[in-house]
Amino acid sequence: MEIDRRTFLALAAASAFRPHGAMAAEEEALFLGARLNAGAFEAAVIDATGRDRLILPLEARGHSFAIDAPRRRAVAFARSPGRFAIAFSVDGKGEPLAFAPPPDRHFYGHGGFTPDGKLLFATENDFEGERGVTGVYDATAGFRRIGEFGTGGIGPHEVILLADGRTLCVANGGILTHPDYERIKLNLATMKPSLSYVDIETGDMVEQVDLAPELHKLSIRHLTLDRFGAVWFGAQYQGEDDLRPPLVGRHRRGQTIELFPGPEATLTALDNYIGSVATDSSGEIVATSSPRGGLAVFWDARSGRCLGERSLKDGCGIAPLANRRLLETSGRGAIVRTGPDTPMENVRATDPAAPTWDNHLRRL
Repeated sequence: MEIDRRTFLALAAASAFRPHGAMAAEEEALFLGARLNAGAFEAAVIDATGRDRLILPLEARGHSFAIDAPRRRAVAFARSPGRFAIAFSVDGKGEPLAFAPPPDRHFYGHGGFTPDGKLLFATENDFEGERGVTGVYDATAGFRRIGEFGTGGIGPHEVILLADGRTLCVANGGILTHPDYERIKLNLATMKPSLSYVDIETGDMVEQVDLAPELHKLSIRHLTLDRFGAVWFGAQYQGEDDLRPPLVGRHRRGQTIELFPGPEATLTALDNYIGSVATDSSGEIVATSSPRGGLAVFWDARSGRCLGERSLKDGCGIAPLANRRLLETSGRGAIVRTGPDTPMENVRATDPAAPTWDNHLRRL
């Protein structure tokens, strides 16, 4: 795949790719996030104390990552609508490798590896065809794009692989965009968000579930998998500001979608926007974060019961730290330990001079 000049320049800049201090032991908790640091976009590997372990310069704003933990590598994706992705070793070994989708596609910012690390899947926009696709890249051959699956919807955002290692779950947000119109939402009146399950060996759609028609403006965006095999999602409402539909849901294969509004005051404070979803290390606590609301809200994965909330201004990136504990980052430079049982603990306090973190934090 041809690498455009901008991407080439990013690779050149990546010569500054530098590990900080001794390499982390594999068993040490490390996290990966995109951020803006002194005017420069970068991906950063940090430890649980907030210390930088590795920095990868990016040519523009990054969003999220696909992580191949057994092989100690990751792919950083551009924020939608973006056209760059960079594969790199999280231990700083070797040169980063940039790649791009075809000219008539752009990335939506999320992806995932197969368990054997051979294939990478990335959510993409077929913007002329007005449909979502999952691009398939051969990770053993320089991330050459070898095909795509239709996602059965518009605006696929996050994609995760289920525990069977064979089925992808894709969140079709339902929002039609085109790069000629930047981020303008072109189909709010006819949105149809859904969850699609795709067999990665055949490309077949094996199941698809929709929200109720009255919730057609509830854009399903982010996903996580609990220890019981259910998919949890966070949504962003595109309808009237004075309405407060549930933003958090769960789906078990073969069943209908369940929605969890939580306490009325909490739902109101979330401001119709969930920016990231994660489970704790046990997989029994689901965390949903809202930078608009400045809240992280915790849910019992077994019952769907709301377990409480913690406040962090502009907090969004969230990842498992331990059982019932998570690490959260903010767009105002803060890094905190948080969870449903104990007070929030500052790792790094809010600091206008510190790097500002983007929406997602991933544990390596």
